[in-house]
Amino acid sequence: MITYLDEASFDVPAREALLDRAFGQSRFLKSSERIRSGRLPAEGLSLVAKDGDRLVGTVRLWHVAAGFGGADALLLGPLAVAEDARGTGVGAALMRIAIGRAQEAGHRAILLVGDEPYYRRFGFSAAPTAGLAMPGPFERHRFLALELEPGVLTGATGILRPTGQVAAVAEVLAA
Repeated sequence: MITYLDEASFDVPAREALLDRAFGQSRFLKSSERIRSGRLPAEGLSLVAKDGDRLVGTVRLWHVAAGFGGADALLLGPLAVAEDARGTGVGAALMRIAIGRAQEAGHRAILLVGDEPYYRRFGFSAAPTAGLAMPGPFERHRFLALELEPGVLTGATGILRPTGQVAAVAEVLAA
């Protein structure tokens, strides 16, 4: 039976191993990682899925500013599911829980870089990110957003930048 929980500090090694298997070492070269590096995820928005004691899924959201004078938003990622748990709804459940929690906490938008055919079912599209950019190389068609407050990204331009809490050295090493 799959359970969905807040990520705990003891989940970090299993989460990192899952991310390594899912994305490899190239994940550290992505523009999204530039935003996450040295920051803490948004409080209450780091989730894991477990099958018994085994971590089979993870998602985190991070505070960002969407462009120049832009709206406060969240950057989702990475979302990863263990290979043997893919296609079972684990990723979709993590997404629904994360979106619901973000909305309940009053966040106004969620952005991500990912496959539009997958994320479309949650309401994400490329239209709200038309004037925005990532801090480094990214594929425009994969830069998506979900406006939790309709129109919040209308007219937003510029480069996403981190606004979340800076992690202490020990927290960065543990991540």
